[in-house]
Amino acid sequence: MSRKKPQHTKQFKLDAINYRKEHPDLTQTEVAKNLGIGVSTLARWEAQFRDCDGDIPVRGSGNYESDEAKEIARLKRELRDAQDALDVLKKAISILGKD
Repeated sequence: MSRKKPQHTKQFKLDAINYRKEHPDLTQTEVAKNLGIGVSTLARWEAQFRDCDGDIPVRGSGNYESDEAKEIARLKRELRDAQDALDVLKKAISILGKD
């Protein structure tokens, strides 16, 4: 069974970074434990915050630049699903055709 990674909002990530800044007496490990996240997760957010001039890029559902970008992503998913279904059918035909 696969475990789904939790999706944290951009605001949660920014709050986590601010919490770390506001509590300089706590180690990165202690901050991560207090927030219920992994140390590497917090470190990655901090690196993204530094690299993106005080912002954190967010990926995922609903984070499209425009309606056109969202539609393109939907069409790409639909095309990928159709191609996968076609591949399955081709394999089935080749297996059944050998009998």
